[in-house]
Amino acid sequence: MRIIIRIIGRERALETNTRRIIARLERENWSKVGGGNYDKFTNSARQVVLIIVPRNRTFSPGVARDIAKKAGWI
Repeated sequence: MRIIIRIIGRERALETNTRRIIARLERENWSKVGGGNYDKFTNSARQVVLIIVPRNRTFSPGVARDIAKKAGWI
């Protein structure tokens, strides 16, 4: 037997545009520490956290959610 729970309501839409995400990270004092196929960002206040941003024009909602969680936006 499976129980399915549906949450009714609106979820906030996550930003999936790469340029806007990177601009927000830079506004919030995240500094770029390297790159290649990905841009890497770290914050001086949180030395352990490393956010890896793929160099695509847009992200899937899952990637955007992961970046938002690591940055503390969610």
